[in-house]
Amino acid sequence: MNVRLILLPLAAALGLAMAAPAAADDDKVPYWASIDAEIANLRVGPGDSYKIDWVYRRPHLPVKVLRREGPWRLIQDPDGAKGWMRDLLLSRQRAAMVKDGGLIAMHAEARGGSPTLWRVEPGVVGLLGECKDGWCPFDTDGHKGFVREDQVWGTGAP
Repeated sequence: MNVRLILLPLAAALGLAMAAPAAADDDKVPYWASIDAEIANLRVGPGDSYKIDWVYRRPHLPVKVLRREGPWRLIQDPDGAKGWMRDLLLSRQRAAMVKDGGLIAMHAEARGGSPTLWRVEPGVVGLLGECKDGWCPFDTDGHKGFVREDQVWGTGAP
Protein backbone atom coordinates (compact mmCIF):
# COMPACT_ATOMS: atom_id res chain seq x y z
CA MET A 1 0.00 0.00 0.00
CA ASN A 2 1.22 3.49 -0.79
CA VAL A 3 2.33 5.31 2.39
CA ARG A 4 1.30 8.70 0.98
CA LEU A 5 -2.32 7.55 0.66
CA ILE A 6 -2.36 6.75 4.38
CA LEU A 7 -0.46 9.85 5.58
CA LEU A 8 -2.43 12.49 3.65
CA PRO A 9 -5.80 11.82 5.36
CA LEU A 10 -4.02 11.50 8.71
CA ALA A 11 -2.26 14.86 8.23
CA ALA A 12 -5.51 16.53 7.17
CA ALA A 13 -7.33 15.20 10.24
CA LEU A 14 -4.51 16.34 12.50
CA GLY A 15 -4.58 19.82 10.93
CA LEU A 16 -8.34 20.13 11.50
CA ALA A 17 -7.99 19.01 15.11
CA MET A 18 -5.29 21.60 15.75
CA ALA A 19 -7.30 24.40 14.06
CA ALA A 20 -10.39 23.83 16.22
CA PRO A 21 -9.14 25.75 19.29
CA ALA A 22 -8.30 28.80 17.15
CA ALA A 23 -11.77 28.81 15.62
CA ALA A 24 -13.31 28.50 19.08
CA ASP A 25 -11.43 31.65 20.20
CA ASP A 26 -13.02 33.59 17.32
CA ASP A 27 -16.47 32.79 18.76
CA LYS A 28 -15.81 34.42 22.15
CA VAL A 29 -17.51 37.77 22.68
CA PRO A 30 -17.07 40.47 23.73
CA TYR A 31 -13.76 41.41 22.12
CA TRP A 32 -12.01 44.54 20.84
CA ALA A 33 -11.78 45.28 17.14
CA SER A 34 -11.29 48.29 14.91
CA ILE A 35 -12.91 49.55 11.74
CA ASP A 36 -10.84 48.40 8.77
CA ALA A 37 -12.41 50.45 5.96
CA GLU A 38 -12.52 54.02 4.73
CA ILE A 39 -16.33 53.90 4.84
CA ALA A 40 -18.28 51.49 7.05
CA ASN A 41 -22.06 51.32 7.50
CA LEU A 42 -23.64 50.65 10.87
CA ARG A 43 -27.08 49.07 10.45
CA VAL A 44 -30.02 48.69 12.82
CA GLY A 45 -30.11 44.92 12.24
CA PRO A 46 -27.88 42.07 11.05
CA GLY A 47 -28.44 42.20 7.29
CA ASP A 48 -28.14 44.35 4.16
CA SER A 49 -31.90 44.91 4.14
CA TYR A 50 -31.77 46.79 7.45
CA LYS A 51 -31.61 50.60 7.49
CA ILE A 52 -28.18 52.26 7.73
CA ASP A 53 -28.11 54.12 11.02
CA TRP A 54 -24.62 55.62 10.83
CA VAL A 55 -21.75 55.85 8.35
CA TYR A 56 -18.23 55.74 9.78
CA ARG A 57 -15.39 57.41 7.89
CA ARG A 58 -12.67 56.71 10.42
CA PRO A 59 -10.34 53.79 9.78
CA HIS A 60 -8.93 52.25 12.97
CA LEU A 61 -11.77 53.55 15.13
CA PRO A 62 -11.87 51.13 18.09
CA VAL A 63 -15.11 49.22 18.65
CA LYS A 64 -16.28 46.58 21.06
CA VAL A 65 -17.85 43.49 19.46
CA LEU A 66 -20.76 42.41 21.65
CA ARG A 67 -22.44 39.68 19.60
CA ARG A 68 -22.04 37.62 16.43
CA GLU A 69 -24.73 36.56 14.02
CA GLY A 70 -23.34 34.87 10.93
CA PRO A 71 -21.10 37.41 9.17
CA TRP A 72 -22.60 40.29 11.20
CA ARG A 73 -21.25 41.80 14.41
CA LEU A 74 -23.15 43.85 16.97
CA ILE A 75 -20.68 46.57 17.89
CA GLN A 76 -20.45 49.47 20.29
CA ASP A 77 -18.43 52.56 19.38
CA PRO A 78 -16.58 54.92 21.77
CA ASP A 79 -19.69 57.13 22.09
CA GLY A 80 -21.81 54.15 23.18
CA ALA A 81 -23.75 53.82 19.91
CA LYS A 82 -24.63 50.21 19.04
CA GLY A 83 -25.49 48.60 15.74
CA TRP A 84 -24.62 45.87 13.26
CA MET A 85 -21.62 45.81 10.93
CA ARG A 86 -20.27 43.20 8.52
CA ASP A 87 -17.24 41.31 9.77
CA LEU A 88 -15.34 42.21 6.56
CA LEU A 89 -15.32 45.86 7.69
CA LEU A 90 -13.63 45.01 11.00
CA SER A 91 -10.14 44.01 12.01
CA ARG A 92 -8.72 42.37 15.13
CA GLN A 93 -6.00 45.08 15.00
CA ARG A 94 -6.26 46.80 18.37
CA ALA A 95 -6.79 50.54 18.34
CA ALA A 96 -7.72 53.18 20.89
CA MET A 97 -9.17 56.68 21.00
CA VAL A 98 -8.10 59.46 23.36
CA LYS A 99 -10.91 60.10 25.87
CA ASP A 100 -12.51 63.46 26.48
CA GLY A 101 -10.92 65.63 29.12
CA GLY A 102 -8.17 67.65 27.48
CA LEU A 103 -4.78 67.00 25.96
CA ILE A 104 -2.85 63.94 27.09
CA ALA A 105 0.90 63.40 27.00
CA MET A 106 2.46 60.79 24.73
CA HIS A 107 5.72 59.76 26.40
CA ALA A 108 8.98 58.38 25.02
CA GLU A 109 8.86 55.47 27.49
CA ALA A 110 6.19 53.68 29.49
CA ARG A 111 6.60 55.84 32.60
CA GLY A 112 5.39 59.23 33.71
CA GLY A 113 8.86 60.74 34.20
CA SER A 114 9.96 60.06 30.63
CA PRO A 115 10.08 62.93 28.12
CA THR A 116 6.81 64.02 26.55
CA LEU A 117 7.01 63.57 22.78
CA TRP A 118 3.60 65.00 21.86
CA ARG A 119 0.38 66.24 23.36
CA VAL A 120 -2.61 64.45 21.90
CA GLU A 121 -6.13 65.86 21.85
CA PRO A 122 -9.38 64.03 22.63
CA GLY A 123 -10.80 62.04 19.73
CA VAL A 124 -7.43 61.14 18.20
CA VAL A 125 -7.35 57.51 17.08
CA GLY A 126 -4.24 55.35 16.97
CA LEU A 127 -3.05 51.77 16.80
CA LEU A 128 -2.56 50.17 20.18
CA GLY A 129 0.17 47.81 21.33
CA GLU A 130 0.08 45.49 24.34
CA CYS A 131 -0.62 47.46 27.51
CA LYS A 132 1.52 46.70 30.57
CA ASP A 133 1.53 48.25 34.03
CA GLY A 134 -0.98 50.93 33.03
CA TRP A 135 0.90 52.09 29.89
CA CYS A 136 0.17 51.33 26.23
CA PRO A 137 2.24 51.75 23.07
CA PHE A 138 0.27 54.13 20.84
CA ASP A 139 0.87 54.97 17.17
CA THR A 140 -1.11 57.73 15.54
CA ASP A 141 -0.11 58.36 11.93
CA GLY A 142 3.50 57.35 12.62
CA HIS A 143 3.80 59.37 15.84
CA LYS A 144 4.77 56.64 18.29
CA GLY A 145 5.03 56.70 22.04
CA PHE A 146 3.31 55.57 25.22
CA VAL A 147 0.07 56.77 26.77
CA ARG A 148 -1.56 55.95 30.08
CA GLU A 149 -4.09 53.17 29.67
CA ASP A 150 -6.81 55.04 31.54
CA GLN A 151 -6.67 57.98 29.10
CA VAL A 152 -7.76 56.02 26.01
CA TRP A 153 -10.90 54.07 25.06
CA GLY A 154 -10.26 50.56 23.75
CA THR A 155 -8.14 49.05 26.51
CA GLY A 156 -8.77 46.60 29.31
CA ALA A 157 -11.36 43.86 29.26
CA PRO A 158 -14.00 44.45 26.56
